[in-house]
Amino acid sequence: CTMKIPHQFLAFCVVGTIGFVVDVAILHALAPRLGWYGGRVLSFIGAATATWVLNRTFTFSAQAATARYSAWQQYWRYMVAMLGGAAVNYLAYTLTLLWSSAPWAPTLGVALGSIAGLAVNFISARKVAFRIRNPSSPS
Repeated sequence: CTMKIPHQFLAFCVVGTIGFVVDVAILHALAPRLGWYGGRVLSFIGAATATWVLNRTFTFSAQAATARYSAWQQYWRYMVAMLGGAAVNYLAYTLTLLWSSAPWAPTLGVALGSIAGLAVNFISARKVAFRIRNPSSPS
């Protein structure tokens, strides 16, 4: 039974919240060595990897199970699909850092970036990374 879109979106948001925590933790761990901008690139990759695992396991499990791609191929499709949301996310993050020098600005930037990229990432995950195979199309 495939999860309906509102439930799937809610699950995607819960997974995204976990991804936000991973993102902020990695960012704050890496920022002393890589800066707020370099650390953000790697923290996004870490968060996207964590959300791929959780979305594949929970949010899009039916699609992942019937996909014609291996887990490794699904991972790369997911990472590529997240690039649109990553661009929106990084832009919001960068603007937040440019507008605020508060010590909590990087965390706020990650939050605003996550919210800004949410719809793009959900649509990309659903339509590209975890696309349901059309039963009438040839394999």
